Amino acid sequence: MKSSKLVIIPTFNEKENIQDMIVEVMALPESFDLLVIDDNSPDGTPELVKQMQETYPQRLSLIVRKGKLGLGTAYLEGFAYALKEGYEYIFEMDADFSHNPQDLSVLYTAAVTGNHDMVIGSRYVSGVNVVNWPMGRVLMSFFASKYVQFITGIPIKDTTAGFVCYHRKVLEAIQLDKVKFIGYAFQIEMKFTTWKMGFNILEVPIIFTDRTRGTSKMSKHIFREAILGVIYMKVKSIFVKPKPVNQI
Repeated sequence: MKSSKLVIIPTFNEKENIQDMIVEVMALPESFDLLVIDDNSPDGTPELVKQMQETYPQRLSLIVRKGKLGLGTAYLEGFAYALKEGYEYIFEMDADFSHNPQDLSVLYTAAVTGNHDMVIGSRYVSGVNVVNWPMGRVLMSFFASKYVQFITGIPIKDTTAGFVCYHRKVLEAIQLDKVKFIGYAFQIEMKFTTWKMGFNILEVPIIFTDRTRGTSKMSKHIFREAILGVIYMKVKSIFVKPKPVNQI
């Protein structure tokens, strides 16, 4: 029987992590399906996923793109796939175990039992739950979310979180072809739009653990896009107001 739940994991050079991640997601009792979207990793990541498809032929899917096209575009492609295939709950998460796959169950349970449209695995909803990050990066991330809250008024404490569960009605309501940003600003834009449309959002505490294998994809360009993008989103929202969910 086809699952109602799809986990989307974008990858680029994640050969050290991807097979272990697939095994752990597949072992969860809620029976999540998994879509890996790879940006043509030269380290052989897509080939490793193809090997794993022999073990999970009905539950593991792979899209290989032509190159590095950005985190946001990967998720947008994954969202389109999820909606087309009829999934009800769609999850974003990283491949590097910074997000504990066991917490997928936590996000899913919160979405179902609390009738929440978006559930965010939050590093900052109950203090600062980050492991193995340098203090400078912790402060940068924490105050970036504070900055977003200040500029936009959004009541979400971890606005750049990349561990998220969406109900499909959120993705159906948002004009995904109009989403502008592709880096961390993508995460902010999706949360901001979901909030402005009046969907029911919940943050649940998780422990974020920095990767121990592979290399980070963070760059100054991605961070700069997020900082400047927040101002753009706020100004745009003044003149172009998203249609409230109760009017869709």
